[in-house]
Amino acid sequence: MKIQKVYKGLNPELLYSVVKDFVQKQGAVIAEEKLDTYSLPSDSSSFITRGVLKFKSKAGQGKPESECLRAYILGSVKSEVKLMLDIDEELFPEEKISALQDDMAFIFGSYE
Repeated sequence: MKIQKVYKGLNPELLYSVVKDFVQKQGAVIAEEKLDTYSLPSDSSSFITRGVLKFKSKAGQGKPESECLRAYILGSVKSEVKLMLDIDEELFPEEKISALQDDMAFIFGSYE
């Protein structure tokens, strides 16, 4: 399942941190995280941020950890920030997806 959102007037680093916290709140474990900031070629005082968060489901009952969710964040405070969540529904079930979406809507709904 893919969830895509576009936010305006939001700091991408804040979105990155909150997504990380909310997914961990649903029981996923951070597997990899990367946050990069680049200056724009047309204006060296403006920046664009790129973030990738990879999460694994907790292992249990002899099952190995597997990637359950990947978040991509790209954008700038001055324009818009795009978020894409790529979710494996077998490892990150619907009730967790729904809870994550509710939390995100409560915090960031006014920026959509």
